[in-house]
Amino acid sequence: MAGTAGDERDSIREDERLGIGEDERLGVREDERASIGEDERDSIGADERVGVRDLFALLLQRRTTVVWALTLTVIGTALGLLQPLMTMRLIDRVGTGQSLLWPALLLAGLFAAQACIEGVGQFLLDVVGEGVVLRLRKNLTNRLLLVRIDVFDRHRVGDLLSRVGTDTTVLRDMVAGSFVQLVTVTLTAVGTAGLMLWIDPLMFAVVIGTIVAAAVLVAGVMTGIRGATEQSLTDVGTMTADLEQALGNIRTVRACGAELREAERIGADAEAACASGVRSARLGSLVSPMMEVAVNGSFLLVLLIGAVRVSNGDMTISELVAFLLYATYLVMPLAGLFSAISLIQRGLGSLKRIQETLKLPVETTPDPCEVPAQGPGPLLELRDVSFAYGDRQVLSGVSLQIPERGYLAMVGRSGAGKTTVTSLIERFHDPDEGTVLFRGTDLGRLEHRAYRRHVALVEQHTPLLYGSLRHNLTYAAPDASEDAIRDVLDTVDLGPLVRRLPDGLDTEVGERGLRLSGGERQRVAIARALLAEPDLLVLDEPTSHLDTISEAELAEALLKVSERCALLVIAHRLSTVRAAPSIVVMDSGRVSSVGTHEELLVRDRMYGQLVESHLIQSEKSAQEPAR
Repeated sequence: MAGTAGDERDSIREDERLGIGEDERLGVREDERASIGEDERDSIGADERVGVRDLFALLLQRRTTVVWALTLTVIGTALGLLQPLMTMRLIDRVGTGQSLLWPALLLAGLFAAQACIEGVGQFLLDVVGEGVVLRLRKNLTNRLLLVRIDVFDRHRVGDLLSRVGTDTTVLRDMVAGSFVQLVTVTLTAVGTAGLMLWIDPLMFAVVIGTIVAAAVLVAGVMTGIRGATEQSLTDVGTMTADLEQALGNIRTVRACGAELREAERIGADAEAACASGVRSARLGSLVSPMMEVAVNGSFLLVLLIGAVRVSNGDMTISELVAFLLYATYLVMPLAGLFSAISLIQRGLGSLKRIQETLKLPVETTPDPCEVPAQGPGPLLELRDVSFAYGDRQVLSGVSLQIPERGYLAMVGRSGAGKTTVTSLIERFHDPDEGTVLFRGTDLGRLEHRAYRRHVALVEQHTPLLYGSLRHNLTYAAPDASEDAIRDVLDTVDLGPLVRRLPDGLDTEVGERGLRLSGGERQRVAIARALLAEPDLLVLDEPTSHLDTISEAELAEALLKVSERCALLVIAHRLSTVRAAPSIVVMDSGRVSSVGTHEELLVRDRMYGQLVESHLIQSEKSAQEPAR
């Protein structure tokens, strides 16, 4: 516990030394609050070098535990280096006829002590690995939850999830496995080399020559291992993204009979990942044979030369045995060293992908001001706003006002820019040109989360979260009272549903709310938005899944809501549009006109065509026989 607390203090001090604040610990860098080129922030796939120093920077976050682990490793190594010397003395005693009891007991004690100490050291390094991965996973999670919406428009969610899971696991294995080998081998090599040089310089030169020859051959393999591992992780991310997409839309997949096509496509991703993994394994498989040749070759050479030197009287049997033991101590750990370096190369590939994710652009507001509780003019205003998705212009010079109270409907053909307007209002995107004002203040000066507490959005597809009905209702207002919950349930006519459910509000709604009907999910989404008591409620086609009776009831409820807050409704149904005192008509990314239903019928040809199409559809539906 003391070590853990010390690590936490060390981590905070390290953050403070680097000038990192609380936002940085959440995965947001201080310098990203500055206003710089947006495209430069999107660094996924950027060719940025990641080195061993970056790995050591991670270990510094747990420096107290690392120091203890290193201390135990040094002690264990020292105990290991004493064992050949004790063996040499034991053999000498055999020749003189002295008692072997105490030297044998001491040698056994050294073995036992080394095993226990190194075991504790390895455990501490495992703890370090888990702690490093925990911190990275928290930072990655916080980062991804704060990343700008347009980043998700360009990148696969499954691949980003793979970086949180698979890549951090590879990094954990590297920290816990290769780091201890790296330290142990270095210490053992230095100590062993000194003792071997003391026993017999000539045979030491033979061993070193064999190891250097093997090292030269292995060095060329390491770079290829890193590249192959990085490609393998990228392929796994692609496979995860495709599988996540297929499972997330499994009903569409089944309805379209696309199961086999999806399986084939995801199987191709798995084959690509397998091919990259095999390439990495093929390169890695060269390391062991090369080192095995070095181990066996050096051992045989030492044995042969040593036998000659013993026969000539240049060294004793005990010195030869000790030297052979030290040769084993030197060569075998060095084989482990190359395996550790191979694992480090894999870890560097994972760390590169993780660092790319931690540099993704987040929603930031330089020097934000307070969200105004009141202000001159309308609640929200768009002034000559233009916006494009890449090269596709969506909005051009849009201007409109939403009053503090009231019901404003927005209509237009598909692709007219209605949903994009809601995205700008929610600050999912910022306008390319023009200004969006909230109570007279530019949205660019308001902190995203603080502003969004004043604006609620009900999306067209009404997504619900896995969990209970209560969890979904109170998601935007977790401290809502039971009276407030009952009030919004009555407003959207969900009371009968709650009474029918086996566990009432605590009933599980299933993945994405699929245990509820489309209309029920829509009403839950509206109730969730109302429970937050926003100043502005934005609804994107709120009646698309409602029957005629429920639609009429909701239209009446929306009129009541508009007395408490501003209401913007994107609608296609005529009944919803006619209930609005003011209607905005969108056409090809522009505001065509604004007025009441009767006024627009007279002066706006586009609106007349929309209304006519709805009336024709209604008449046709009425003439069709019941089925």
